[in-house]
Amino acid sequence: MWKVEEYFSLEGCPCPEAFAKVRYPWELLPQIPDLIHAILQQNPGRFRQISQGVWVGARTKVADTASLVGPAIFGDDCDIRPNAYVREHVIAGDGVVLGNASEVKQAILFSKVQLPHFNYVGDSILGLGAHLGAGAIISNFKSTKEPAKVWLEGKVFETGLRKLGAIVGDRVEVGCNAVLNPGTLVGKGSVIYPLTSVRGSIPPHMICKAPGVIVPYLKS
Repeated sequence: MWKVEEYFSLEGCPCPEAFAKVRYPWELLPQIPDLIHAILQQNPGRFRQISQGVWVGARTKVADTASLVGPAIFGDDCDIRPNAYVREHVIAGDGVVLGNASEVKQAILFSKVQLPHFNYVGDSILGLGAHLGAGAIISNFKSTKEPAKVWLEGKVFETGLRKLGAIVGDRVEVGCNAVLNPGTLVGKGSVIYPLTSVRGSIPPHMICKAPGVIVPYLKS
């Protein structure tokens, strides 16, 4: 069974009430336009509209060469850097970093998520403070073009989604040039080594050193 506490505390979540209304988090992805509308309705005056369908909070910086396509909403103190690309249906909390040549679409980003260098994140949810190293990719479309599936505790879940990236828990660290394959789940506090191709599910507080090589994360 999916257990939200193994992935998210919901601290820094821009739409926490939505998680209580679904059985699995990926069910929220098609709802993002409605969630954006609800956030705006619940917080009148907090966000300023900077272009068609795009809203940002206080002190959020958007570089002149960044490209933002709505609907999308970012919280306070975000940093959208040169050549970043927001490609529709994005909800981000406070203090999110979207860096050079990084692209995000159809995603929910909790506060302090960092996608600073050459990252792609599609059809995914990233928890508080999750960080992708340079070149790390969250793939959202299977090469076989089949609907995305999720593997959890030895069971296969049919998501019914043509595209699904990853569910990445709070404070997960993904190393440089790693790839999270479609339908990957990563529990909170886990670490993915650089250059690793990951699929299936990684429990909380683990280190994925290579495909199938997962050990407890014993902090010094």
